[in-house]
Amino acid sequence: MRPMITTSELAAQLSGPESARSVVLDVRWRLAGPPGADSYREAHLPGAVYVDLDTALAGEPGDGGRHPLPAPETLQRHLRAAGVRAGHPVVVYDDSDGSVAARAWWLLRWAGHAEVAVLDGGFAAWAEEERPLTTEVPSPAEGDIVVEPGGMPVLEAAEAATLARDGLLFDARAKPRYAGETEPIDPRAGHIPGAVNAPFSGHLSEDGRWRDASELAERFEGFGVTPETPVGVYCGSGVTASSVVLALEVSGHPVPAALYAGSWSHWSRDPERPVATGDLPG
Repeated sequence: MRPMITTSELAAQLSGPESARSVVLDVRWRLAGPPGADSYREAHLPGAVYVDLDTALAGEPGDGGRHPLPAPETLQRHLRAAGVRAGHPVVVYDDSDGSVAARAWWLLRWAGHAEVAVLDGGFAAWAEEERPLTTEVPSPAEGDIVVEPGGMPVLEAAEAATLARDGLLFDARAKPRYAGETEPIDPRAGHIPGAVNAPFSGHLSEDGRWRDASELAERFEGFGVTPETPVGVYCGSGVTASSVVLALEVSGHPVPAALYAGSWSHWSRDPERPVATGDLPG
């Protein structure tokens, strides 16, 4: 299954036989609110099930960061409740920049479920095209997915530090946070020494849809990515970094980038870990 699906492709699928329809997950979430669940109740794609980032797609915040990986049994419980079945396709969407949908995509892939795609343009594109919306909350049959972690590579802090020197470690945050000019959330400002700033916002076109494969490939080539380059990614809490992993896959990079799930919210908690500031990797 390709990692992205267009609104037209999903609409055609949802109008076909029920047995051929993807499970659709609404994962809308915003750091400053309003809650994604409220938006879901107001309107969502037909058949879509709401899945919450904080309770289903992340563990409890703490020493592991603000959005650590969920316990496998927790993720499995929520995915089964949403009707996710082994070997059956899943489509995920949000209503902002695709990063939360990318987190859900990444987690399903990490869990061993390959049949998952992100809706290009998300809820905004679907609504703009005046495609069907509903307030009806579905009651899906219990799924049978078995979460088996290991389907996508992950980094611990020490491994991220090494990769920043021996490969490419991307920092997906906006430049002011990377440079240490501001830090509104985490304990310290700056970035992991050696990390290269590659803001996740660069993956999207002005219309909110993802850039095509050739554009993304050109972008990553500009950062020095080759087919042989080991690549890792982090961000503030491991959410937007997932979109870099997705963008690399869309670009045709042959090996999935490794995700430092704890990201800056984990790294910055330890005063012994070094911090670089400024526009250069350091």
